[in-house]
Amino acid sequence: MQLSIDRLSKQFGAKIAVDRVSADLNPGVYGLLGANGAGKTTLMRMLCDVLRPTAGDILLDGRSTRDLGEDYRALLGYLPQDFGYYPEFTALDFMLYMAALKGLPRRDARARSLELLSIVGLEREAKAKIKTFSGGMKQRLGIAQAMVNDPVILVLDEPTAGLDPKERVRFRNLIASFAQDKIVVLSTHIVSDVEYIADDILVMRAGQFIMQGAPEVIVRQMEGRVWECHVDARLVDELAARVCVANAHYADDGHAVVRVVADEPPVLAGADGGAAGGGRAGDAGTPPKPLAPTLEDLYLYVFRDEPHA
Repeated sequence: MQLSIDRLSKQFGAKIAVDRVSADLNPGVYGLLGANGAGKTTLMRMLCDVLRPTAGDILLDGRSTRDLGEDYRALLGYLPQDFGYYPEFTALDFMLYMAALKGLPRRDARARSLELLSIVGLEREAKAKIKTFSGGMKQRLGIAQAMVNDPVILVLDEPTAGLDPKERVRFRNLIASFAQDKIVVLSTHIVSDVEYIADDILVMRAGQFIMQGAPEVIVRQMEGRVWECHVDARLVDELAARVCVANAHYADDGHAVVRVVADEPPVLAGADGGAAGGGRAGDAGTPPKPLAPTLEDLYLYVFRDEPHA
């Protein structure tokens, strides 16, 4: 099975949200990374046939999904970023409703619904009303409904929103178990979730794919751009104004250990007007130390100029 994105574009008035993107997706997990406004949700809605592209096509094993129509939609599972629930429904009623919408036979729908509620840890809440659920419980219910028709193409837009760390681990394990013979497209701002479970990463900026590859391959592009610096704690803000500071740990002696993502080891003026660490952002005699990069470092580097949401 192969899902091909062929020069796909979507334009809203004068705004180009997705700009001639192409990729071939085979069974596995694809992590879609990008800042707000990069075009991720628009792309995912086109993959799910919720939006029609302005140009280009989506092909399943060489056939246009537009020609496949309902046969293609029957293969999909989708969890949108803003998923709507009926608050007065119980979890089981909601699953049965979604199963009916997706055409499952009534004799199979109940067993499948109960199985999925158990898998996502909601078996005890099967008869509880959704209005009583926490955000994380609703998100787990959303994942369950996306799987109710046993889709071969699963599209998840910000599925870990509202989940605590323990629930995110459960989610990653669920996706790993679901993805053995499926194409899974996953978008999230929690970069570590993508790093743990994605076989391939698609980095999207301004409507285009700017990087694609296995996590370890694209992270390798950041080698020589991540540094550990020891600086006067009073100078951290100055450093952050010029380069990307991933994190800073402050010590009691007035120094800070800072993780910096930059093309070169940063130079920082000292608080006394001299240069810190002999011209580099480090203690005297302690030059910045290169660190192994992570996917989060790459994200911060690529989107360092993007405005905050």
